[in-house]
Amino acid sequence: MLSWTCPAPLRDRPRVVMGHGGGGALSAELVEQIFLPALGGTARAALTDSAAVELGGARLAFSTDSFVVRPLFFPGGSIGDLAVNGTVNDLAMSGARPAYLSCGVILEEGVGLDTVAEVAAAIGAAARTAGVRVVTGDTKVVEAGHGDGVYLNTAGIGLIPPGVDLRPERVVPGDVVIVSGAIGLHGVAILSERENLRFGTDIESDCAALGGLVEAMLAVTPDLHVLRDPTRGGLAASLNEIAVGSGTGIVVRERSVPVPPPVASACAMLGLDPMYVANEGKLVAFVPREHAEAVLAAMRGHERGAEAVIIGEVVEEHPGMVVARTALGGTRVVDMPLGEQLPRIC
Repeated sequence: MLSWTCPAPLRDRPRVVMGHGGGGALSAELVEQIFLPALGGTARAALTDSAAVELGGARLAFSTDSFVVRPLFFPGGSIGDLAVNGTVNDLAMSGARPAYLSCGVILEEGVGLDTVAEVAAAIGAAARTAGVRVVTGDTKVVEAGHGDGVYLNTAGIGLIPPGVDLRPERVVPGDVVIVSGAIGLHGVAILSERENLRFGTDIESDCAALGGLVEAMLAVTPDLHVLRDPTRGGLAASLNEIAVGSGTGIVVRERSVPVPPPVASACAMLGLDPMYVANEGKLVAFVPREHAEAVLAAMRGHERGAEAVIIGEVVEEHPGMVVARTALGGTRVVDMPLGEQLPRIC
């Protein structure tokens, strides 16, 4: 029997629940109602995965992320790969060239040193593949029973090239929506390993660094409007965040969304919607229509975007909402997830 708990409880609970970490509506409420007022921020539209800041005449992207995935090792990757690629991708979604990372390591008393060494090796290998350097870090140990072996935090900085300005406010009706490849692989891979489920074929996480793919896209035109990597909350959460941030509507052709057959089968079996399942090596791009075909071609010419496809467009109707046109010719609203279908996936 699966040991699942509901990740989406009632909103009036006075304590933190798993859904607050799911990247959906509960996460947004936690940030907007507690952290933003305390830290002096107010602009929801600016709540992207990395911040663009100016320092010494240069525009930098700055990001931080924590990783609490269970299990530590899974088909296609590990917590070490996630820690590097997750932060690298957050920087890349600002159009930045990722350069330097920090790495904070929280170890649980009793974890095997061979496990720690394997995680460290994965961090180093992923950093070399992504073309970044880990230049500073910290290590802490907590008592046995107060962690899951290893937790990681990475922060990163990268340089934003001149003329690049990626943010939801730039999205306008007529923009084309492109996804870089098959969705749902990471979340289903984690679930299959965690619960020892098999779906008739091996499913591996898509965990990968996307900096090179973004550079290939920007080489076509710096006039991309916004990029997102649909991690927690999946493609649905990213599309909803952009719709709200831009004040526009988004229409997606459901049949065009690339869902691999094993992911579709697993989701059908478990009652999950692939649009809400996490990814760790895909991006969604909002591109001016006049550049869409050239950007798509550039994506397909890169190994991380070989299966890129146009899935929809931005419209004036139903601002702040995402609508999917189904295979039967109807439409359905793709809501912002409340919590997370699959907790602890990154």
